[in-house]
Amino acid sequence: MLRSARTTKRDPEGRMPLAEHLRELRERLAKAVLAILFVTVAAAFSYKEIIDFFTRPVLDSVGCPTTFADLAKRTSDTTCARITINGLLAPFTLALKVSLTAGVVLASPVWLYQLWAFVAPGLHERERKYAYAFVGAGVPLFLGGAFFAYRVLPRTARVLIGFTPHGVDNLLPLDDLLDLVTRMVVVFGLSFEMPLLLVMLNLTGVLSGRRMLGRWRGMVVGITVFSAVVTPSTDPLTMLALAAPIWALYFAAVVFSLLGDRRKAGRAAPVTG
Repeated sequence: MLRSARTTKRDPEGRMPLAEHLRELRERLAKAVLAILFVTVAAAFSYKEIIDFFTRPVLDSVGCPTTFADLAKRTSDTTCARITINGLLAPFTLALKVSLTAGVVLASPVWLYQLWAFVAPGLHERERKYAYAFVGAGVPLFLGGAFFAYRVLPRTARVLIGFTPHGVDNLLPLDDLLDLVTRMVVVFGLSFEMPLLLVMLNLTGVLSGRRMLGRWRGMVVGITVFSAVVTPSTDPLTMLALAAPIWALYFAAVVFSLLGDRRKAGRAAPVTG
């Protein structure tokens, strides 16, 4: 009985032995993985609809016509793409890949909360109230970045298909297309989480708002280079379309951190008189 009471007692400042940290990390990783697996299994029953959802914007943008009327209207210098699939195991592999991607995206509220809950004990009692705010902001940011990538895909497809020689159809393997879509969705979603990470570092006292502001030029350049690397097309408008919202989110994180640092300084200042 005494042992049970001793093991459940927590330090008010959130300190715990290394073994307790590792045990908590294992438990939270298990919860995050189980949530992803559960959503993955659920998404597997509708993977065909998910594939159609991902490929429809590209087909509407650069897909080859399928009816005789559309073929008759097609000029000789028009380029288009036909989505194909090769191999006996390819459909099954695609089903697993699409389902797992859906699991990671749709289960983001769970694993984002588990991430914050692991870090939160290191904060002061007053700062732990931001746990739900972290998830509340992190999920829309991740899904917003994913949706942004989805909206950028048609323009990206038009730019890339424009390199095809005139009069030649482009055979686009479905697995390659989904790899591209998955990479863009995940990368865009995670890139929108960058300001939230900066805020978390500020709350834990690792990074001050003044220090973040002092490095704004390097951050702007770094975000621009990152956007140029992750966008598959050579279109500068697509690159700037990704960079601009991350710039805005970065400066929003800087303002939030500066205001938070000012409040902390005001609470820590000695009261005179």
